[in-house]
Amino acid sequence: PIGRGRFVPAELGEAPDLPDAEYPLVLNTGRQLEHWHTGVMTRRSLALDALAPEARVEVHPDDAERLGIADGDWTRLTSRRGSVQVQAKVTDDVALGTLFLPMHFREAAANLLTSPELDPYGKIPEFKICAVRLERLATPHGEIAQHNDTSDTA
Repeated sequence: PIGRGRFVPAELGEAPDLPDAEYPLVLNTGRQLEHWHTGVMTRRSLALDALAPEARVEVHPDDAERLGIADGDWTRLTSRRGSVQVQAKVTDDVALGTLFLPMHFREAAANLLTSPELDPYGKIPEFKICAVRLERLATPHGEIAQHNDTSDTA
C-alpha cells in the first residue's frame, strides 16, 4: 500500500427499465433539501414541512405543454408497477423527457413506481431511472396510490 486511494473504472450498463411508446418519460426520484428519507421526522417539523408541504412531480415546460399540463394540475404518474396521483410543478429544473418526484411523501409514494431490480454487484436498487407516463387529471379522485404486483412469487 502506498497510502492512496485506488480508482477502478466502472462500465456503464443499460438500465433495466427504459422508456418506450407506452411509458415515454424517465422518472428520477430523490431528496428535497427540506426533508430526509421518508420524512418521518422532518415532516413533523412545522418549519420544514411549511417549506415543502407536498409532493409535486417536476415536469419540463415543453413536456407539460405537449401533455396539456399546467403548473398545479393534478396528474397521474404511472409506471409498469403502479401509479400515484400528484400535482405538477412545471419547471426547467428538469431535462426534457424527464420527471422528478421526491421520495418523502406517503401521499405520493415514489417507490411504488420504481423498479425492484438491483445492481448485480452493489445490490443497490435502481431509483434513478424508471420509465413512466404522465397524464392530466380533471380533479383528484381520492385515490392515493395503487401498486401493481408483478412479482412471480406465489
